[in-house]
Amino acid sequence: MRAADTIVQSLKAHGVKRVYCVPGESYLTLLDSLHASGIEVIVCRHEGGAGFMACSEAKLTGEPAVFMVSRGPGATNASIAIHMADQDALPVILLVGQVAREERTRGVFQEVDYQSFFGSMTKAVYEVTDGRKLHELLPRSFRLAQAGVPGPVVLSLPEDMLDDAVEAKEPVVFPRAQVSTNPADFARIQALIDASERPVLVAGGALRGAAGKAALNRFAEAQRIPVAVTWKNQEIFDNASPLYAGHLGFGALAAHRNALAEADLIVAIGTRLGDVASLGYTFPETPAPKQTLVHVYPDSKPIGHVFRTDLGLIADPVAVLSGMAQTARVVSATREGWISRINGVVKGLQVFSPVDAPDGMDFGVVVDALSRLAPKDAIIVTDAGNISTWVHRHWKMTPENTLIGGIVGAMGLGVPGAVASSLVQPKRTALCFVGDGGVLMTGQEIATAMAYGAAPKIVISNNGIYGTIRAHQEREFPGRVSGTNLSNPDFDDWASSFGAASFTIARGENDVDGTVAAFLAAPGPAVLHVKSSRIALSSNVQLKS
Repeated sequence: MRAADTIVQSLKAHGVKRVYCVPGESYLTLLDSLHASGIEVIVCRHEGGAGFMACSEAKLTGEPAVFMVSRGPGATNASIAIHMADQDALPVILLVGQVAREERTRGVFQEVDYQSFFGSMTKAVYEVTDGRKLHELLPRSFRLAQAGVPGPVVLSLPEDMLDDAVEAKEPVVFPRAQVSTNPADFARIQALIDASERPVLVAGGALRGAAGKAALNRFAEAQRIPVAVTWKNQEIFDNASPLYAGHLGFGALAAHRNALAEADLIVAIGTRLGDVASLGYTFPETPAPKQTLVHVYPDSKPIGHVFRTDLGLIADPVAVLSGMAQTARVVSATREGWISRINGVVKGLQVFSPVDAPDGMDFGVVVDALSRLAPKDAIIVTDAGNISTWVHRHWKMTPENTLIGGIVGAMGLGVPGAVASSLVQPKRTALCFVGDGGVLMTGQEIATAMAYGAAPKIVISNNGIYGTIRAHQEREFPGRVSGTNLSNPDFDDWASSFGAASFTIARGENDVDGTVAAFLAAPGPAVLHVKSSRIALSSNVQLKS
């Protein structure tokens, strides 16, 4: 059999149902092997879009997702998604074409040294110079992508290697390594929680998925401890719960920061405690936190790396939470008062107050309508930018939702993320929030949705500026606009040109709920074009940051 056939057999053995790609002559043999293989090949319109789709599938399922690109320009276009997979801790496999083996190191057409290029943002880069090695390197790559802190792995495939004749063998699948959990450690954590008057549980992305969400809820209820969720993991705990302590993200309000600062114990579970999750290394503070710090994560790398950690455990976060949720605690009136106080601050910030701006629609009005009218289990995809501010502050997400948002903050995730979400879980509504800047970076993937029967619902906030950058610019250089204005197409015509349904909301709209309901009910892909106010955006950012 051909080496390319070995790849396809291994993908199937690892449960891969689809691959995202932009085709290229450097891996034509692999494309041929995929023909009639049972693995769906999703042909995308840009390598960045293909990569964002793989990242979104990995975030949605928790399992490795695969995308394929050609050598040189294809690989460099794909790097934005590899960067996202690294920073968002996503198990993503990139299969990238390479020049023929005899041409390597000559600097030939489209040659790139992938080890140098991808090395700093991957868990591994393997260049397969002998097709017989695929039998070993493929299962190694899938195992590595999921182990410890998940992340991307790149396999470089010289085009002539794919035609190597190799022995037909049963594909190998490496079992996922289990992180040990010692129940004796539970008593150490329990003692710290029991001694605390003002604890906060900081819950992170390792708790995504049904088991993690359920364990988190049981633990919080049993221990009577407020739960703050990390950036872009907002849905893992019910935002309407009396134990909800808010979302730790950019632009956290002073009232929220001040309330959290009163904590005397931080139990960080399932998070690497990076800069955003720690509110810029202030909660906890680096290098010596003001609170006692417990950090539980299935990999040793982030524990004690930035902060002095009083108790660090390399353990399965779900197993720890499940093990400690067996017995309900009766806590002091002081603890109950703390729970009420911090939740009261968060509840106050969740209230939406619209701005009547003369230059367009307050985008928050549309977000508010969508939060009320969208299916309760909607997949919510946020592109980068201040447009997601309203979503995070005012949409009371629950574990029924799935939030697909890039911790890395890369513009362009929104549309391909919603396309992939609709393909992977077609019975759910995949709802994308994107600005007029981000949508023209990868919005062409609506064509991919049309081609494969996906039905993303895409909400565009059109205010004619790169909004996040403008906000920073106005703060640093007030009145000196440079490089942040946009000239946009008519997004109604743009959407219709793909065959998507198109709806518009502008200032003065008398029936926002009606338009939103029609948008959500439209069959197939649909675009809701919101002619948004810059003033409302500025007001939202300045008053709440």
